[in-house]
Amino acid sequence: MPHDHGHAHISAQSGDRRVSVAIWANALLTVAQIIGGILSGSLALIADALHNFSDMASLLIAFAARKIARRPADEDMTFGYGRIEIVAALINYTTLILIGFYLIYEGAMRMIDPPQVQGWTVVILGTVALIVDSLTAWLTWSMQKGSVNIRALFLHNLSDALASLAVIVGGTLIILYDLRWVDPVITIGIALYILWLAFTEIGGPIRTLMLGSPPEMDGSKVVETVRSVEGVSDVHHVHLWQMQEHEAALDCHVVLTAEAWSRIETVKREIKDRLRDRFAINHSSLEFEHQDRAHDNAELYGHGQE
Repeated sequence: MPHDHGHAHISAQSGDRRVSVAIWANALLTVAQIIGGILSGSLALIADALHNFSDMASLLIAFAARKIARRPADEDMTFGYGRIEIVAALINYTTLILIGFYLIYEGAMRMIDPPQVQGWTVVILGTVALIVDSLTAWLTWSMQKGSVNIRALFLHNLSDALASLAVIVGGTLIILYDLRWVDPVITIGIALYILWLAFTEIGGPIRTLMLGSPPEMDGSKVVETVRSVEGVSDVHHVHLWQMQEHEAALDCHVVLTAEAWSRIETVKREIKDRLRDRFAINHSSLEFEHQDRAHDNAELYGHGQE
């Protein structure tokens, strides 16, 4: 499927180094925020720490997935290992959802009885967190355009930066006006944003793992392109899916006219060329049937009646 590759290319090694830096930065920040949150009594700070901890775990998963995805195909994984990055993205989004619901629960409990919060500790650590989150988001920004795995990380870090900004605002209000209820309110706000972000993005990895057709590709146009090749009578049993994030695949049964049966290789070449040129489908498996012996009442998509 076509994709925009106009952004600057980053080598695999350079990308790995960026992710490594982000892992260490988030690890140190998580420890600092948890300690600071406990000492200051700020749930918002601990919420931000948990979010950063999930980022660190997500970065570790993504780092491992990047390494595994580059392995070549073998007898156990004949399509290769590229889908591991889709799995990693799904894990990361699921983690975000669980954290979001947990923070809403904790925030609601704190709304009932807001604790005393040390505002200066919250502001200082929130500022440090904002710097680290912004750095991590910057490190992954140019990489996320071509990878759902890294995009999940980027969105994690972007939401972290916004959460850290909210923590700073909350800490400032506590210092100026002793508004203790602001802390759990901000926590719930962070959680709602996390949930919105996760539920918005999780559909893509699920669709890919469910062998759905590429969302940016019109399946009916693919079918019509095959049917438009001279000598093709009909098409059925069409399967269109994504083998990996940027690699679409097609297999189908192609019914040929009696005249075209004698030049089956020419027709096959024409079909494959059109699929590659118009839809960037480089992997296609075509089963040919003579129109006099084709399946009767066959389903267009999937395998129904034979």
